Amino acid sequence: MTMLRTPGSTYRVQLHKDFTFDDAAKIAPYLQDLGVTHIYCSPYLQASPGSMHGYDVVDHQRVNDELGGRAAHGRFCRTLGDLGLGQILDIVPNHMSLGRENRYWWDVLENGTSSRYASFFDIDWQPQEERLRDKVLVPVLADQYGRVLQAGGIKVVRSGTTFLVEAASQSLPVSPRSLPVILSRAAGYAKSDTLNFLAASFGRLPEPELWDRWKILDRHRDKDVLMGLLQRLCAEEPGVCEAIDRSVNELNANLDGLDDFLNQQNYRLAYWKTADQQLGYRRFFDVNTLIGLRIEREHVFEETHALILDWLERRVLDGVRVDHPDGLRDPLEYFKRLRAAAPDAWIVGEKILEPGEFLRESWPIEGTSGYDFLNVANAVLMRHEGLLELNTIYGDFTGESTDFKLIAHDKKINVTQEALGSDVNRLTTIFVEICEDNRNERDYTRAEMRRALREVSACFQVYRTYVVPERGEITEEDRSHITQATECAKKNRQDIDGGLFDFLRDVLTMDVKGKRESEFLLRFQQFTSPVMAKGVEDTAFYCYNRLTGLNEVGSDPGEDGLTVEEFHAYNAKMQATHPLTMTTLSTHDTKRSDDVRARLAVLSEMPGKFGAAVQRWSRMNNSLKTNQMPDRNTEYFYYQTLIGAWPLTVERAQAYMAKATREAKQQTSWVANNKDFEEALNKFIESTISSPAFVEKLEQFVERVKAAGRANSLAQTLLKYTVPGVPDLYQGSELWDLSLVDPDNRRPVDYTERLNLLKELRTLSVPEAARLAVQRMDEGMPKLWTIHRALLLRKEHREWFSGDAAYVPLIVEGKSAQHAIAYLRGESVVTVVPRLSYTLNGAWQKTTVQLPEGRWKNRLTDAVLQGGTVAIETLLKDFPVALLTREVESDV
Repeated sequence: MTMLRTPGSTYRVQLHKDFTFDDAAKIAPYLQDLGVTHIYCSPYLQASPGSMHGYDVVDHQRVNDELGGRAAHGRFCRTLGDLGLGQILDIVPNHMSLGRENRYWWDVLENGTSSRYASFFDIDWQPQEERLRDKVLVPVLADQYGRVLQAGGIKVVRSGTTFLVEAASQSLPVSPRSLPVILSRAAGYAKSDTLNFLAASFGRLPEPELWDRWKILDRHRDKDVLMGLLQRLCAEEPGVCEAIDRSVNELNANLDGLDDFLNQQNYRLAYWKTADQQLGYRRFFDVNTLIGLRIEREHVFEETHALILDWLERRVLDGVRVDHPDGLRDPLEYFKRLRAAAPDAWIVGEKILEPGEFLRESWPIEGTSGYDFLNVANAVLMRHEGLLELNTIYGDFTGESTDFKLIAHDKKINVTQEALGSDVNRLTTIFVEICEDNRNERDYTRAEMRRALREVSACFQVYRTYVVPERGEITEEDRSHITQATECAKKNRQDIDGGLFDFLRDVLTMDVKGKRESEFLLRFQQFTSPVMAKGVEDTAFYCYNRLTGLNEVGSDPGEDGLTVEEFHAYNAKMQATHPLTMTTLSTHDTKRSDDVRARLAVLSEMPGKFGAAVQRWSRMNNSLKTNQMPDRNTEYFYYQTLIGAWPLTVERAQAYMAKATREAKQQTSWVANNKDFEEALNKFIESTISSPAFVEKLEQFVERVKAAGRANSLAQTLLKYTVPGVPDLYQGSELWDLSLVDPDNRRPVDYTERLNLLKELRTLSVPEAARLAVQRMDEGMPKLWTIHRALLLRKEHREWFSGDAAYVPLIVEGKSAQHAIAYLRGESVVTVVPRLSYTLNGAWQKTTVQLPEGRWKNRLTDAVLQGGTVAIETLLKDFPVALLTREVESDV
């Protein structure tokens, strides 16, 4: 059996031009001292210029030059090796970024379906609109095409023997078959038979079918030969270049001629607004510049993964985190192929699971990237009754709906009508063809089908299903999700014949089969993920603001928390199925950091006090509004943001609220900025944060929740390091981190401060360090100490946290039993943490935990206890959480 190279823990770093490989190498000794075993890097293959995240890959064969390139990458890897640190890399198989730097894409724009790389991308070359057939829509123009052309905003230029179309500050290649338009006229001016021959030869280049790879390669060879001859001709006869320039200038001056020339290209320049309805390629969600890859094709997988697999084979990498596997046509097939190529790698996928959903056990990977744990840890810190009370408070203050499922459904419908309209249109075209071939369904109209597809996709309660027609695979879980969604749609849209929904269900469950049906099914499954992500994560989560700390990726913020028993049941399930999954609390994508959520969770324990404060603040700040802007929902959201992230500068608050309100799309949006609203909001933010009276009241409130928020933070932190899984630490969050969504969470990290604090703690005995950490609470020392001690324990005894280390809840008894979480890992580690600390207020009232027999040492304080009934008040008297290990007889 192959032994996995499983990390003991990971530390996520975000690499970009301002934090390079050399910068990461500098902090590696600190991370080793902290106790981390593996650095976990954001994607670092060559990305678009200036990329701050690396998910916009343009070249899979190169290390990102802006990070220091191959040389700096080598130095970084050698540093890790010298320190005994491993490395995990985030990889992006679903999509690539467009642009000239992407040689695959450039070749496609130049050669269309005859490109060597046309098969790499998920492009619909035969859309419903005939004018777009065999063309790629390039929606980059600031206005209608004709207006831009008339204004001189599109022109052809020559650079050596390369011809380009320049428009909207972008350069695009010219199709070789269109060159006779320029070269034939130039040949007449230069009186060159050779140039005339080349012009005719370019025009005669064949146009092989997409699937005919050998003819495509022959065409590419012929094109290169012709380009070489043209280059030689220009070098030997200067008059030829002058004639070509004259021809190009005349073309640019001839509006009709230029239009005809542009129509001969393999792309169609268009107004940027056309993308939502007419784009002919699959994107990453609704980002036009990120095009979907056909990674299921073996040659595409091999070429895009060659460097990554080489690193895995040579143990430069120990594992990978796979970005957005739900975008893939067949995730299971992809993971099987990846596992076969890297049998001993630790592999996790960024699979977003909804409450009650679990990762498929058939996937040959270790688990997810941790959002499921994050949400479970957050939910168990919530007070159920308080969340119910917040429903009323939120509804009364804002007048907004408190039915999250209804809001989420409406936002998903909206996104299918707008941002994802082109995806709906492609699906509809296929579904129309399917219905045409079935006499019982052929009379349904295109409009009915489009509405039905939107409704069913909006009714899905999970990101997607995983039916595979080619292998005849469908699980009962998938069948259940499909049936639920179609029945929901049937109920919601009684204006549409229910038979259409039944037929759609039958296609999605393979009860109706065929080539078109299979293609539709696979594409529909790729479609529901962006509907969920854009409709819920990026819209509804900014509209439904009952308690914003619950609005996290993979969460249902309409649910009312988890009991301790449910938390234990989740971890028992993880231990049984995916004991080596990743556990995390903050990522580059979380809406709020773990410490912001921990503080906001306290509001569920004091809903009345929070509601009263919001009412007072609103009255106090009413005069600071402009024409009653911002609205009450935005205001409610803003006050929670201040509570969670305070202290917050005006600039950070304004940048975050601009992003939040544009994502909500209620008062403004990214596509249509409401200038009046945004100016009023910015003024309101500046005025409130500059108001001494308001800030005094805000700080008094924050002071009331701060201690309980920190207790929550320490609790979920220790849970992360001791539940089943591999714990990940997001950069900088080893101290209190009150960051908001990106780019706020990508601010520079002060590693000098962290290094100095860790050094200070490491020079002391364990009891002294624990006391110092508590004394210097405001600096984040307790969090750093908890993480450091947990990491050292995991490094010393990896077997205590392995896949064989059972998870067993411990018995907690007493009046405050609901305020504690306690469990045993294997035979040697006990975790005890508090919950609902605000209402507990230190009153444990003789509540006890039943420790297994033996002698136990608290690794955070060095206190020693005997097994049996132990008072939790005693256990937590010196430090807010407890990490106990069984002492063996020889140590006594």
